Amino acid sequence: MTSSTDNPLLLSYYQRQQTPPGWFDLLSAMVDGMVRNVGEVESAPFLRQMGDALAERYPLPASQTVGELEASINARLTEFNWGFIDIHAGDEEMTFRHQGLPVSRDAESQTRWCYAFCAILEGLYARWMLDQGGKSHVAFRRVRLNAVSDVVFRYANTQ
Repeated sequence: MTSSTDNPLLLSYYQRQQTPPGWFDLLSAMVDGMVRNVGEVESAPFLRQMGDALAERYPLPASQTVGELEASINARLTEFNWGFIDIHAGDEEMTFRHQGLPVSRDAESQTRWCYAFCAILEGLYARWMLDQGGKSHVAFRRVRLNAVSDVVFRYANTQ
Protein backbone atom coordinates (compact mmCIF):
# COMPACT_ATOMS: atom_id res chain seq x y z
CA MET A 1 0.00 0.00 0.00
CA THR A 2 1.20 3.49 -0.73
CA SER A 3 0.68 6.30 1.75
CA SER A 4 -0.76 8.69 -0.80
CA THR A 5 -1.92 8.74 -4.37
CA ASP A 6 0.77 8.30 -7.00
CA ASN A 7 -0.08 11.67 -8.49
CA PRO A 8 0.65 14.58 -6.10
CA LEU A 9 -1.48 16.97 -8.18
CA LEU A 10 -4.45 14.64 -7.93
CA LEU A 11 -3.90 14.21 -4.19
CA SER A 12 -3.78 17.99 -3.73
CA TYR A 13 -6.99 18.40 -5.74
CA TYR A 14 -8.84 15.81 -3.66
CA GLN A 15 -7.60 17.35 -0.43
CA ARG A 16 -8.79 20.83 -1.44
CA GLN A 17 -12.20 19.49 -2.48
CA GLN A 18 -12.82 16.93 0.24
CA THR A 19 -11.13 18.15 3.39
CA PRO A 20 -12.16 21.75 4.03
CA PRO A 21 -10.34 23.43 6.92
CA GLY A 22 -12.25 23.48 10.18
CA TRP A 23 -14.88 20.76 9.78
CA PHE A 24 -12.53 18.13 8.44
CA ASP A 25 -9.88 19.09 11.00
CA LEU A 26 -12.39 18.66 13.81
CA LEU A 27 -13.67 15.35 12.43
CA SER A 28 -10.18 13.96 11.84
CA ALA A 29 -9.04 15.07 15.32
CA MET A 30 -12.03 13.28 16.88
CA VAL A 31 -11.51 10.08 14.89
CA ASP A 32 -7.75 10.16 15.38
CA GLY A 33 -8.19 10.69 19.13
CA MET A 34 -10.62 7.80 19.37
CA VAL A 35 -8.37 5.44 17.43
CA ARG A 36 -5.30 6.46 19.45
CA ASN A 37 -7.18 6.04 22.75
CA VAL A 38 -8.89 2.71 22.15
CA GLY A 39 -7.12 1.29 19.10
CA GLU A 40 -8.08 0.58 15.52
CA VAL A 41 -9.73 -2.79 16.15
CA GLU A 42 -11.67 -1.55 19.18
CA SER A 43 -12.94 1.60 17.43
CA ALA A 44 -14.06 -0.19 14.24
CA PRO A 45 -17.49 -1.34 15.56
CA PHE A 46 -18.41 2.20 16.59
CA LEU A 47 -17.23 3.61 13.26
CA ARG A 48 -19.23 0.96 11.36
CA GLN A 49 -22.24 1.94 13.46
CA MET A 50 -21.74 5.56 12.40
CA GLY A 51 -21.67 4.46 8.75
CA ASP A 52 -24.88 2.49 9.31
CA ALA A 53 -26.53 5.57 10.83
CA LEU A 54 -25.42 7.68 7.88
CA ALA A 55 -26.91 5.15 5.45
CA GLU A 56 -30.24 5.37 7.32
CA ARG A 57 -30.20 9.16 6.87
CA TYR A 58 -29.25 8.86 3.21
CA PRO A 59 -30.97 5.75 1.82
CA LEU A 60 -30.58 4.60 -1.76
CA PRO A 61 -33.45 4.02 -4.16
CA ALA A 62 -34.24 0.39 -4.89
CA SER A 63 -32.01 -1.03 -7.61
CA GLN A 64 -32.87 -3.84 -10.01
CA THR A 65 -29.36 -4.29 -11.42
CA VAL A 66 -25.77 -3.94 -10.27
CA GLY A 67 -25.43 -1.03 -12.71
CA GLU A 68 -28.34 0.78 -11.07
CA LEU A 69 -26.86 0.13 -7.63
CA GLU A 70 -23.47 1.46 -8.71
CA ALA A 71 -25.09 4.58 -10.20
CA SER A 72 -27.12 5.20 -7.03
CA ILE A 73 -24.10 4.82 -4.78
CA ASN A 74 -21.99 7.06 -7.00
CA ALA A 75 -24.70 9.72 -6.98
CA ARG A 76 -24.70 9.67 -3.17
CA LEU A 77 -20.89 9.70 -3.01
CA THR A 78 -20.91 12.70 -5.33
CA GLU A 79 -23.21 14.50 -2.88
CA PHE A 80 -20.76 13.73 -0.09
CA ASN A 81 -17.72 14.50 -2.30
CA TRP A 82 -16.27 11.12 -1.29
CA GLY A 83 -15.02 9.78 -4.61
CA PHE A 84 -16.59 7.00 -6.64
CA ILE A 85 -16.94 3.22 -6.84
CA ASP A 86 -16.84 0.44 -9.39
CA ILE A 87 -18.76 -2.73 -8.53
CA HIS A 88 -17.80 -6.12 -9.94
CA ALA A 89 -20.27 -8.94 -9.32
CA GLY A 90 -19.09 -12.54 -9.26
CA ASP A 91 -20.87 -15.80 -8.56
CA GLU A 92 -19.98 -15.81 -4.85
CA GLU A 93 -19.20 -12.18 -4.03
CA MET A 94 -19.22 -8.57 -5.10
CA THR A 95 -16.18 -6.33 -4.98
CA PHE A 96 -16.43 -2.58 -4.57
CA ARG A 97 -13.40 -0.53 -5.57
CA HIS A 98 -13.74 2.88 -3.98
CA GLN A 99 -11.39 5.51 -5.41
CA GLY A 100 -10.99 9.14 -4.49
CA LEU A 101 -11.56 8.69 -0.75
CA PRO A 102 -10.93 11.81 1.32
CA VAL A 103 -7.25 11.88 2.34
CA SER A 104 -5.99 13.63 5.43
CA ARG A 105 -3.79 16.67 4.80
CA ASP A 106 -1.56 15.46 7.65
CA ALA A 107 0.80 12.92 6.07
CA GLU A 108 1.49 11.24 9.43
CA SER A 109 -2.15 10.36 10.00
CA GLN A 110 -3.20 9.45 6.45
CA THR A 111 -3.11 5.69 6.94
CA ARG A 112 -4.84 5.82 10.34
CA TRP A 113 -7.53 8.10 8.86
CA CYS A 114 -7.96 5.74 5.89
CA TYR A 115 -8.48 2.71 8.15
CA ALA A 116 -11.02 4.59 10.25
CA PHE A 117 -12.84 5.95 7.21
CA CYS A 118 -12.94 2.45 5.72
CA ALA A 119 -14.72 1.21 8.87
CA ILE A 120 -17.31 3.96 8.38
CA LEU A 121 -17.70 2.93 4.75
CA GLU A 122 -18.12 -0.72 5.77
CA GLY A 123 -21.11 0.27 7.89
CA LEU A 124 -22.50 2.56 5.19
CA TYR A 125 -22.25 0.01 2.39
CA ALA A 126 -23.44 -2.88 4.58
CA ARG A 127 -26.63 -0.98 5.47
CA TRP A 128 -27.22 0.03 1.86
CA MET A 129 -26.82 -3.59 0.74
CA LEU A 130 -29.15 -4.81 3.51
CA ASP A 131 -31.73 -2.24 2.43
CA GLN A 132 -31.41 -3.51 -1.16
CA GLY A 133 -32.48 -6.97 0.00
CA GLY A 134 -29.17 -8.34 1.25
CA LYS A 135 -28.93 -10.67 4.22
CA SER A 136 -27.39 -9.83 7.60
CA HIS A 137 -24.95 -12.78 7.44
CA VAL A 138 -23.37 -11.35 4.27
CA ALA A 139 -20.38 -9.25 5.36
CA PHE A 140 -19.00 -6.09 3.83
CA ARG A 141 -15.27 -5.73 4.62
CA ARG A 142 -12.17 -3.97 3.40
CA VAL A 143 -9.86 -6.44 1.68
CA ARG A 144 -7.14 -4.33 0.10
CA LEU A 145 -5.71 -0.83 0.20
CA ASN A 146 -4.15 0.14 -3.11
CA ALA A 147 -3.52 3.59 -1.64
CA VAL A 148 -5.09 5.71 1.09
CA SER A 149 -7.48 7.02 -1.57
CA ASP A 150 -8.11 3.69 -3.35
CA VAL A 151 -9.65 0.80 -1.39
CA VAL A 152 -11.23 -2.52 -2.34
CA PHE A 153 -14.10 -3.97 -0.30
CA ARG A 154 -15.73 -7.40 -0.56
CA TYR A 155 -19.38 -8.21 -0.02
CA ALA A 156 -19.57 -11.96 0.55
CA ASN A 157 -21.36 -14.64 2.55
CA THR A 158 -19.72 -15.45 5.88
CA GLN A 159 -21.58 -18.73 6.43
